Amino acid sequence: MIRRFAVLAVIALAVVAVLVLIGNVAVAHTNPPVERTIDWDSPETEALARAACFDCHSNETRWPWYSYVAPMAFLVTHDVNEGREEMNFSSMRGRLEGREMAEKIERGEMPLAVYLPLHPEANLSDAQKSQLIQGLVATFGR
Repeated sequence: MIRRFAVLAVIALAVVAVLVLIGNVAVAHTNPPVERTIDWDSPETEALARAACFDCHSNETRWPWYSYVAPMAFLVTHDVNEGREEMNFSSMRGRLEGREMAEKIERGEMPLAVYLPLHPEANLSDAQKSQLIQGLVATFGR
């Protein structure tokens, strides 16, 4: 019985090691240089944007531990790359439009529902969402 448990434990550890290796080798966790400095309307708006948006929409992504383990590594990296392509607070590419960002937050499209369980800081209250929306419009215009 103990021998069977030991064999299963070794197999489980080997599987985890392979998944971690794949997650580290096959997926590039990048944070390109920040090219743009934003003149935020308030420190509160910046803090809320950083909490709810920056991991996917900036070059300042905080890569969590699970982003280094396959298959999550592939999913997280895909979402970050797609988010940066759509809108990036750190890049000179593309326009940042306050009204468009506000509408996505108002409709509940952002932050993504799949992101929220592992990132409670991004799960904003209604008051925080309202403050972020007002701040984004004030910072980036309509």
